Amino acid sequence: MVLTTTNSIEGFKISEYMGIVTGVSMFDGKITMGFSMSKYHKAIQDSIDEVKEKAFQSLTENAKKLGANAVVGIKVDIELTTSNYTLVSVTGTAVQVAT
Repeated sequence: MVLTTTNSIEGFKISEYMGIVTGVSMFDGKITMGFSMSKYHKAIQDSIDEVKEKAFQSLTENAKKLGANAVVGIKVDIELTTSNYTLVSVTGTAVQVAT
């Protein structure tokens, strides 16, 4: 599965647009503010990395369900809620590509 933020893939021709796909994931642990800002920032970064990976897995699965072999035009939104939960939403266009 090819995933890209661009609207085309160099060396490939988009033969069919399958539809818009999304992957969403939320960190289910809670990040607490302690005495160390560096530990707090590290915890946030770790949670973003974990949640972003899950969101991309969900996006890929949803694209495969449509019969796509690539997703173009991917946009990633990362939110930290007021309760310190990390939310990542990934959206793109599922396509069929051929060389």
